[in-house]
Amino acid sequence: MQLEFKGIDKNNYEKCVELNVNKDQEDFVAPNWWSLLEEKYEDGEKHPLSIYDNGTMVGFIMYSFYPADDDYPLDSWWIERFMIDKEFQHKGYGKAALRKFLDYFRTLYGNIDLRITTVPENDVATKLYENLGFSKTGEIAGGEVVLHIKL
Repeated sequence: MQLEFKGIDKNNYEKCVELNVNKDQEDFVAPNWWSLLEEKYEDGEKHPLSIYDNGTMVGFIMYSFYPADDDYPLDSWWIERFMIDKEFQHKGYGKAALRKFLDYFRTLYGNIDLRITTVPENDVATKLYENLGFSKTGEIAGGEVVLHIKL
């Protein structure tokens, strides 16, 4: 696996929005087109990235910074979206991509806190996140379980 992250631009946005999860996972993550619209039109600092392996787009991740507000009392960085296309699932891409992203993020921002959420029923994602060092905080954000890691 030769994973790399690339920004989303006019050359790859169509491929990005064509990536999909399995039908039974559609309630677990927003479609990529929605994430790209959020990045363009919502407040906040959002960074969408495509995940490539040897020139083939296999997934998508978007990380975001949110200042403290009434919904969450801390300035915080979040992995807001993470998905691997259904054609590339169960091949180790999720774990490898997330591990590489944590190194990428640490290089950019240092040893700081990072959060991610998952719907309570998504046991596969919860297990993946916990295996990579995230732990449940006991918090719920937007109906999802919050997990945290200190890099």
